[in-house]
Amino acid sequence: MSQDPNQQPPKIEFPCEDYLVKVVRDSDDQTHEFVLEVMRRHAPGLDEERITLRESRNGRFTSMTFYILATGEPQLQALFDELKAHPSVHMVM
Repeated sequence: MSQDPNQQPPKIEFPCEDYLVKVVRDSDDQTHEFVLEVMRRHAPGLDEERITLRESRNGRFTSMTFYILATGEPQLQALFDELKAHPSVHMVM
């Protein structure tokens, strides 16, 4: 099955409740606090009760899953750019 090269990605309607953001980072306290601080700043009202953490098999990495209220492209771009700029953050989805 081949993918249509003209196919556009699905459009997100803003505001978008329960927008999922996953961050894969080193498993250390400083990086954990950095990610939380960035998420709190860019997603006011972040429900920290819904954050899930999952360690990698060897314990070197931790994935953090957040559900935020996405207000628009500028918010998401700023959030992703700031997280990806940190050397201990390996992936932001």
